[in-house]
Amino acid sequence: MPELGRLITAMVTPFSEDGAVDYDGAQRLALALLDSGSDGVLVAGTTGEAPTLTNDEKLRLFETVKQTVGDRGAVLGNTGSYSTRESVELTRAASSTGIDGVLAVTPYYNKPTQEGLFRHFEAIASATSLPVVMYNVPGRTSVNMTADTAVRLSQIDNIAGTKEASNDLGHIRRIIEESADGFLVWSGADEDNLAIVSAGGFGAVSVISHLVGRQVSALITAAAAGQDDEAGAIHERLQPLIKALFTVSNPIPLKYAMNQIGFPVGGLRLPLCEPDDETGEQIMAEVRRHTIDLAVAV
Repeated sequence: MPELGRLITAMVTPFSEDGAVDYDGAQRLALALLDSGSDGVLVAGTTGEAPTLTNDEKLRLFETVKQTVGDRGAVLGNTGSYSTRESVELTRAASSTGIDGVLAVTPYYNKPTQEGLFRHFEAIASATSLPVVMYNVPGRTSVNMTADTAVRLSQIDNIAGTKEASNDLGHIRRIIEESADGFLVWSGADEDNLAIVSAGGFGAVSVISHLVGRQVSALITAAAAGQDDEAGAIHERLQPLIKALFTVSNPIPLKYAMNQIGFPVGGLRLPLCEPDDETGEQIMAEVRRHTIDLAVAV
């Protein structure tokens, strides 16, 4: 399987003033993220406002970003939804865009059983030869993929790993320890990056790495090497920033901060909207306390 990288940034989707996808902006952002510490990018994920993007927009983003990035870094495309059939169709279409792998979230809203989750991911994996990364985020989907189900799915050859945002370290440790050889676990919640990598996880699919990519990369490298003091110091320094960037639903605070620091990414698509003035100032008061790794215009 292709190398997907330890630090993958879940990239925002830039929009123009009229709300259209800014494909040129997506190209600029992907390159800037690789320049500031990321090994790869996830396109059209939750941070990329996937529920508001059409499949045509997603496929064009996948192709455009991968053509721009080339061999400099991995590009994952989010092809999962609550519908297995639609996820399979989008996965098949995405497989011809040149991307390096796909990510698929556990189906949300309809609350499938564990057997349903297994069959869902099995069907997606069967639709492509690309590596498939599962995404378990019960706080958003209202269903948790158990460790037993993740371990069972790890036996499927092209299911490369899972992005874990369950906030349950015991559950995550079981996946790390019991899954098939070569199956990788990425942290899916920035507050858990240290704990998961220290427990044997591979890396992180990060949001804050938009702004502090080199620092998140340094944390992962130190934690993977057992350099606990160094990793812990970075972790503690970044915790207030993580809290600030999740003051309200992601990616509202992140997009606001990026626009404010001089890397324009446009607005949000409804039902997401900009923060109020008080919340915006709270976000920026914390952002200003940190060294920003992303190259900005001002």
